[in-house]
Amino acid sequence: MNPQIQKLHAIANKETRYIIGLMSGTSLDGLDIALCKIKNSGSQTNLSLEEFTTKPYDKSFQEEIKKVFSKDIIHQKSLVSLNSKIGLLHADLINKTLHDWGIPNSSIDLIASHGQTIYHYPKAYSYNNSIHHSTFQIGDGDHIAVNTSIITISDFRQKHTAKGGEGAPLAAYGDFLLFTNKTEERILLNIGGIANYTYLPHLQSIKKAYATDVGPGNTIMNQYMHKHYQIEMDLNAEVAKQGRLHQGLLDELLKTPFLFQNIPKTTGPEIFNLDLLFRAQKQSKTQNLSHQDIMATLNMFSASCISNTIKSEFSNYKNIAIYMSGGGLHNPLLVENIKNILQHNKIYSFEKIGINPDAKEACLFALLANETIAGNPNNVNKIHNSPSVCMGKISLPH
Repeated sequence: MNPQIQKLHAIANKETRYIIGLMSGTSLDGLDIALCKIKNSGSQTNLSLEEFTTKPYDKSFQEEIKKVFSKDIIHQKSLVSLNSKIGLLHADLINKTLHDWGIPNSSIDLIASHGQTIYHYPKAYSYNNSIHHSTFQIGDGDHIAVNTSIITISDFRQKHTAKGGEGAPLAAYGDFLLFTNKTEERILLNIGGIANYTYLPHLQSIKKAYATDVGPGNTIMNQYMHKHYQIEMDLNAEVAKQGRLHQGLLDELLKTPFLFQNIPKTTGPEIFNLDLLFRAQKQSKTQNLSHQDIMATLNMFSASCISNTIKSEFSNYKNIAIYMSGGGLHNPLLVENIKNILQHNKIYSFEKIGINPDAKEACLFALLANETIAGNPNNVNKIHNSPSVCMGKISLPH
């Protein structure tokens, strides 16, 4: 037997595994690296976050990714070279991080790599039933495995689409196994580039858990700041707080067809981008608004997409506890707008239920890798409209 297969078999039979989860989202700001200690699998899973850091990407690397990110037409040479380059960069960042933590690579059982999403294309985008759900992440797992000497699980979303899913959001799987509560109904709201939530009924409920995207989180705001201010985000909502909401522009943005699709659904920057803003400004005759007013309106647009979906989907939404994670948690105006719309809800930082909210997504991919190696598809068969699968491709170091 291949010694690496023997090693994988031994890892699968361990009671406790040390798994590094990697997440690089649509904000393109850097790589989240979470070292997780995971015991058991399925509903018996116990995950503790041992270490966490975010390694920022330099501006030149961000610009390379943007050349192929969510673009209809790209240079193939750029895409092919980036697939290897991202894998090599992530491997290097892992090696340096483990060195900084004083942890030898040999003590890590697995790496779980989300990769960098380049294009997300569910069937609903094309209005063509002959088109299969498609999504594409790059950052080759073999390059990570070979250059860290750690078995790597990557490309998680392809199994989801192969079984009929849209490839996103995958958070439901980890959320369901880790955070289902005996008595409390929960919404786990993640605000990254795109905002999504997982609904978790309590254990005694006859309802099923599910996850859905709801619309933009930070993506349009970040794109606008990059274009007009040459910075990556509206830090602390400093620009948006100087502006005033323009109701006409907001009303036009809220006509976006995606917002009227039934849930669960998925989306990305392919829809929520500056072209959408430009068309909405043209329709509402608001081309001359100040940057501050546009940012204030975009901020409320994201808050409205999130809050309106929750209110429309849950007639008794006031009784559901909401736990927030993701970069949007650090935007004080966005959080304030959501709380004002959902003023009767209990809304908390995700930290209240046990994990650093910035590390949550990276941790969830570590959990997905754990399920792939040591779990069972039946562990997640109570999630509505999501295939019961273990996801990810396995890359051996040699």
